[in-house]
Amino acid sequence: MIQEYQLRVLPEQAANEQSLKQFIGRDKGIDIRTIQALRILKRSIDARQRTIYVNLKVRLYINEIPSDEEFTHTIYNKVEGKPQVIVVGAGPGGLFAALRLIELGLRPIVVERGKNVRDRKVDIARISREHKVDPESNYSFGEGGAGAYSDGKLYTRSKKRGNVDKILNVFCQHGASTSILVDAHPHIGTDKLPRVIENMRNTIIECGGEVHFETRMDALIIEKNKVVGIETHTGQTFRGPVILATGHSARDVYRWLHANGVQIEAKGIAIGVRLEHPSQLIDQIQYHNRNGRGKYLPAAEYSFVTQVDGRGVYSFCMCPGGFVVPAASGPHQIVVNGMSPSNRGSQWSNSGMVVEIRPEDLGNEELRIKNEESSPLDMMFLQEELEALCWQQGNMRQTAPAQRMADFTNRKLSYDLPKSSYSPGLVSSPLHFWMPAFISNRLAKGFMQFGKSSRGFLTNEAVVIGIETRTSAPVRIVRDNETLQHVTVGGLFPCGEGAGYAGGIVSAGIDGERCAEAVAAYLGVKPK
Repeated sequence: MIQEYQLRVLPEQAANEQSLKQFIGRDKGIDIRTIQALRILKRSIDARQRTIYVNLKVRLYINEIPSDEEFTHTIYNKVEGKPQVIVVGAGPGGLFAALRLIELGLRPIVVERGKNVRDRKVDIARISREHKVDPESNYSFGEGGAGAYSDGKLYTRSKKRGNVDKILNVFCQHGASTSILVDAHPHIGTDKLPRVIENMRNTIIECGGEVHFETRMDALIIEKNKVVGIETHTGQTFRGPVILATGHSARDVYRWLHANGVQIEAKGIAIGVRLEHPSQLIDQIQYHNRNGRGKYLPAAEYSFVTQVDGRGVYSFCMCPGGFVVPAASGPHQIVVNGMSPSNRGSQWSNSGMVVEIRPEDLGNEELRIKNEESSPLDMMFLQEELEALCWQQGNMRQTAPAQRMADFTNRKLSYDLPKSSYSPGLVSSPLHFWMPAFISNRLAKGFMQFGKSSRGFLTNEAVVIGIETRTSAPVRIVRDNETLQHVTVGGLFPCGEGAGYAGGIVSAGIDGERCAEAVAAYLGVKPK
């Protein structure tokens, strides 16, 4: 017999299978000797009150051995000799598009400007060690995309767009822990995700697809108003309809599209800082316990959102037990992001703290950019100007300008800074002074509100680090809602976060699958 139950237990009961069986036996009147297996289906932490509970959905196999596997396998058949589709970008959008193309009997040709996921590590290390950014291999460019080395968080609110469970199961099939199918906020971890990505690439190649690294798309090939392939900087051309999944930092792609009359439009973004606290302090605040998380709870998360002067101010990409990393994709810019290893075990916790900016806000004197004529690239220009300004404030290296949190809120210079996870180093800087007032004033007011709702959160033990600009794409590559093709150019399927249709690993993966299905329809292949 198989039974499923919803449970509310203490953390120490949830942490041990035998303790959990004993609780279920007492609570449900079941002889635990008859429980042959116990499988946790869903898990979340309820930290709203002083007593912390873990909510579980469990499946019991009573006098029965489980016959089902913990995750669903997808079958990938050989696609040699099948019609080929060009996938530009090997981030989550591109990888899931390629895998779905194989399911549909089409042959993906994946073209990635950066290096494979392992070789990227060398160039990423150089950013911290030598303050040198390789414009083709960094935290944004390379196999796995921006998510590969900035956390691997899989939580999404995009459940209406597609099958989240399918994406998570494909990750498990390629080596991710099955805990991602269970946890309310699933997370693979930067230390585990590269191997999963390698396995996904191997599946593509074993099935007859191709993956080309260090091969940058320089132009689309357009004939009779249809995209029929791409040209690359290596001199190679690849023919076929194109799924364009280049990520939110491929600014040369945006420039090429605009210069060649492929319609794009400015899109709202959010800009702010990375806020870093000691993880023990966040644990104390979120778990309402001066001793922190204790033995059985994970590093605590938080989520804040408010409205300040008509614009959203909110936390973004929260990384408990993580690190702040240098995420610039070119020289003369500083961009910060966050990541966590799988154990979330560092002594710091960080998140982006950002302010919503809409295209119409660029008329505001506080955000005015140098570009005199209005352009769909204006939001990108704003990003570029602030990243260059931040680099100047950071002594023209990857040392990031920073300020203690309470000092920033009170508009005071910090004469020293707390120890930080940001390995290139910090330099004390008056962010409240040089950041646009449109952003800094709203952030300060937001911090004060968050400090009132969570006592101890607004503190000089925390540090704000500039500047967080890459929260999402600054443009949208306009596509038809039904066919997912570009609105004016056939055979082009804008995909994922870089095209303005996703926000994070899972939603990009979902969009990649949708674009693959749209290409199949374009080629007259029926979905399977």
